[in-house]
Amino acid sequence: MKKSLLALAVLASFASAASAQSSVTIYGLVDAGITAERGGANGSITKLATGVQQGNRLGFKGTEDLGNGLKANFQLENGFDLDTGSARQGNRLFGRQAFVGLSGNFGAVNLGRQYDPVFVSMDTIDPFNTGLTGSATNLMNPGNVRTDNSLTYTTPNFQGASATLLYGAGEKAGSSSYGRTIGGSADYVNGPVVLTLAYNKVNATPIIGSAAATNDLKLILVGGTYNFGPVKLHAVYESEKIDALATDFRDYLIGVSAPIGVGTLMASYIDKNDRTNKSLGGKQMAIGYSHPLSKRTSFYTSYGYINNDTNGVNFVGDASSGGSTPAAGHNSSALSVGMRHKF
Repeated sequence: MKKSLLALAVLASFASAASAQSSVTIYGLVDAGITAERGGANGSITKLATGVQQGNRLGFKGTEDLGNGLKANFQLENGFDLDTGSARQGNRLFGRQAFVGLSGNFGAVNLGRQYDPVFVSMDTIDPFNTGLTGSATNLMNPGNVRTDNSLTYTTPNFQGASATLLYGAGEKAGSSSYGRTIGGSADYVNGPVVLTLAYNKVNATPIIGSAAATNDLKLILVGGTYNFGPVKLHAVYESEKIDALATDFRDYLIGVSAPIGVGTLMASYIDKNDRTNKSLGGKQMAIGYSHPLSKRTSFYTSYGYINNDTNGVNFVGDASSGGSTPAAGHNSSALSVGMRHKF
């Protein structure tokens, strides 16, 4: 009897130790608001918008300590519309993120569906964090946002400096390049200074009837923030080219964020400059405010306005609920009020 009790105690201690070395977290975010959109080609609309400040999600992430500083990691994240309950990202089960990998003193390697480095850099520097009606993505190109079939490597942090490399396999029969994505970023964080440089190239399929030309997308983004104390300054420059469409844009963002009471005030100005003289660009002005009610719940409001060039059809959207496309050369605006809760 004593031996049995001793054996059970030993097994229990092993189980407890194993449990302590691994963990799984369930998390999520729900966000909804009222948005009044003006300037759409089909007329103005006021709607129940979903995922205005951030996209709605339900996720699972975990880690297991393998010893000697090595860890196994995974993350699965579903995206959905709160107003209808339908799945987003092409009706995928885990369309936001789905990857597994290893991390240690060498850095981290992950495989699966992952965020594009250009989008991560833009999200970091944009005072609206690519959300609300002031999102930088209304005029700036975020790249793939997420890349399928991707392998990433992130270096360890060296006194504030780090880098990420991404390779997304195209997996097209007969070619290793069509559909392929290559990207990367170099980042530096030190006190009040945040700097980022990101690159993305997507090799699309050849244009029909042409053996050489492709519909490649090429992005270069440089940005940074500096926290002066009461006010943080944000600045972004992006070069955006799509070969087949012969588009060539230079995008500029200047913005500020500052604490107002317990909340945060955000404002930005973006100039999308069309270098091909097709007048497809535009200018956006936006202002917003987020007010926390607790660590997990907050109210927000924001207003965005785009003044399109002669042939521009750019529109004010937000983190995930779209927007109303205007007729060419017409302006677009949107005002949102809503609530976000994290769990």
